[in-house]
Amino acid sequence: MVKGLYTAYTGLVNQQHRLDVLTNNLANSATNGFKKEGTTTTTFGDTLALKIKDTSEYFGVKRLGEITPGVEIGENYTDFGQGPFRVTDNVYDVALDGDGFFAISFTNKAGETSVKYTRDGAFTVNTNGYLVTKDGDYVMNQNGAMNSDPGQGSYIQVNPNLELQIDEQGNLYQANQLIGQLGIVDIADYNYIEKYGENLYQLAEGGQVQASGARAVQRTLEMSNVNVVSEMVEMITISRAFESNQKIVQTIDETLEKAVNNLGRI
Repeated sequence: MVKGLYTAYTGLVNQQHRLDVLTNNLANSATNGFKKEGTTTTTFGDTLALKIKDTSEYFGVKRLGEITPGVEIGENYTDFGQGPFRVTDNVYDVALDGDGFFAISFTNKAGETSVKYTRDGAFTVNTNGYLVTKDGDYVMNQNGAMNSDPGQGSYIQVNPNLELQIDEQGNLYQANQLIGQLGIVDIADYNYIEKYGENLYQLAEGGQVQASGARAVQRTLEMSNVNVVSEMVEMITISRAFESNQKIVQTIDETLEKAVNNLGRI
């Protein structure tokens, strides 16, 4: 097998993966509370360094050919940086200023209920007076969020006929009476949180919730933290890298063609 051909192929696959992640970021640039994703890669030098330091294979015989000289796709990561705020003047819209998430009682198509987390504070009130997301999932109160209890006792019910005030701690007031508190929590280690769909997150095994110091801002929404201009510049860079690998494949293909058709006659 031609090593250069394989190396160029891994470059093509890697650039395609980067482009897929980037286009998903651009597609969600207008999604409330969306956090952009990034990609990582592992080069031949990185792989070789790991193999040299891997003491578990001291007594094993491995040929150099088993170590790919190309680029290996690494892990994706999420940038949880703060997004810009947009004032909406909707009393049910809430943004979080700082680290933390709204806890949501999510029900899937099978009717199973679990706790999910989001930065999208575009809430509304259903016909029963419960505070819900735009998809109809219930917003949880602080007690339910800290205990990870998605049951009905963790729902927040308001009177849609009365004005609603929300302070910085997420406390909800109507007619000067405290009626509840938004379930705002943080994750102890962000390595234990994973995406669920486009705008929700869930705890991985071993993850723990903790109190959040985020400030609730009423009548405001947090926008996506995707910078469209920088993403477009990155798209141009990816396109050029993809074209470079394409040219390498074409050059090697032409070289092989000459070797077969011309040198083979000698």
